[in-house]
Amino acid sequence: MQRRKLGRSGLEVSALGLGCMGMSFSYGPPKDTKEMTSLLLAAVERGVTFFDTAEVYGPFINEELVGKALAPFRGQVVLATKFGFKLDPNRGPKWVGLDSRPEHIKQVAEASLKRLKVDAIDLFYQHRVDENVPIEDVAGAVKDLMREGKVKHFGLSEAGVQTIRRAHAVQPVTALQSEYSLWTRTPEKEVIPTLEELGIGLVPYSPLGKGFLTGKIDKKSTFDSSDFRSTLPRFTPEALKANQALIDLLGKIGQRKKATPAQIALAWLLAQKPWIVPIPGTTKLHRLDENIGAVAVELTSEDLREIDTAASKITAQGARYPENLEKLTGR
Repeated sequence: MQRRKLGRSGLEVSALGLGCMGMSFSYGPPKDTKEMTSLLLAAVERGVTFFDTAEVYGPFINEELVGKALAPFRGQVVLATKFGFKLDPNRGPKWVGLDSRPEHIKQVAEASLKRLKVDAIDLFYQHRVDENVPIEDVAGAVKDLMREGKVKHFGLSEAGVQTIRRAHAVQPVTALQSEYSLWTRTPEKEVIPTLEELGIGLVPYSPLGKGFLTGKIDKKSTFDSSDFRSTLPRFTPEALKANQALIDLLGKIGQRKKATPAQIALAWLLAQKPWIVPIPGTTKLHRLDENIGAVAVELTSEDLREIDTAASKITAQGARYPENLEKLTGR
């Protein structure tokens, strides 16, 4: 597995990470713990060193799964987790809003350290920007945790450029995690140039468009009510039908390169910048192998031009989130 550095921070990770959320949260009921433990170990065997979780995934059970499964590999793997949601213990617990007050960040850090079974969190992201708390206070709280040796690197998720600049001025940001793929190219306009200027890495989540870019989802696909895609405007039958043109494009390039649509989608992301590290999630071993195979797919400048030209004529139909979640992004 090739390795990459996230910006100028010096944090080195595998060129592809593993998003662990779907093992416990959002994509139907939590998966079998033993099976997911085996998958995490298989990822390590294949050279994956970068694993992404969050306290809100479950809540809590995803961090516990990742912490326990990867305990034998302390020092060999990089664990990223997140703070910033307000959880109501009387409701399951369920998230009921945002909370990035410094005292809350410190409480979350202590709890995550225990669940992850580590002395220090490798990368601690603010999960969503909390407009009730100045980002300088958030960065200051993480800086304190870094001084105490409890956190190694600071990250932001779905933040806008002004927030990134203000946070970075207080405590250098190692990575921004945002949705980025051939299906969601919002970061290209302002965010990616800002990250390049400041030396911050980009960690694209949903690099396969929540499964759509694998080519295995079409207008006939249905989603259980426990699968959050059932609530997404971009996953209505009409939108899926309209967005099929992108799959046709990936399939066409894939045939030429002897690669799957998913591998082309990931290879395209890897080719954008050397400091981009996608974190596709999966719960299946054959998908893990398929995703890792993308690292070996070489796209020439001509291939990339062809993809960009064709993709620029395709406008993704449907918002990526319902309105209540969409408004939490890009702030």
